[in-house]
Amino acid sequence: MGALVKKEVPAVSAGQEQQSQYLTFLLSDEMFAIGILGIKEIIEYGSLTTVPMMPDFIRGVINLRGAVVPVVDLSARFGRESTPITRRSCVVIIEAGTDGETQDVGVVVDAVSEVLEIPASEIEPPPSFGAKIRADFISGMGKVKDKFVIMLEVKRVLSVDEMAILSGVGGAVAEATV
Repeated sequence: MGALVKKEVPAVSAGQEQQSQYLTFLLSDEMFAIGILGIKEIIEYGSLTTVPMMPDFIRGVINLRGAVVPVVDLSARFGRESTPITRRSCVVIIEAGTDGETQDVGVVVDAVSEVLEIPASEIEPPPSFGAKIRADFISGMGKVKDKFVIMLEVKRVLSVDEMAILSGVGGAVAEATV
C-alpha cells in the first residue's frame, strides 16, 4: 500500500490569490480573460440602439431590466476593426467604475469560452512590446494549457472617464468648468 504524500503548498498572501477565477473569451481568434468578480452576467447579442456622435468603439446601448447600458466593441476599443456579429457573439455585462462610482458596461465578444482557475503563479507580467493592444490594457499573461491568455485590466479598458473624454462628453464638461 502506498504511503500518503503530503505536498507542501507555498504560503500566498490574501492579495496574491484574491482573484483566481477568470472568464475567458475569444476576440479575433485570440483568447482573453477578465476577472470573474466584476462580471455581472452574459447575455445573447440582441437589438442595440445606436447613439449619434459616439466613438466607433461604442456599439450603442441596451435596455437591461430598465437600465440603459452602453455596449463597447472591444475589438474597436483596441484600435482594430469592429467585431463581426455571429451566432456565438455575446455581450458580457461588467461593473466598471472609478472614484467610487460604478456603471454597468456591456462588451461584445466573439464567443465566451469558460471560467478558468488561473493561480497567481501562472500569471506573467504584461509584455512591454509586441502586444496588439495598448500595454496598459493588459494586467498579465496567464498560462493555460501551454498557451497564453491575455488578461485584461478592466479598469483601464472600460475607464468610464476615458471613454467619456474620447466621446467628447468629458471635453465639453471640462471646458465649462475652466
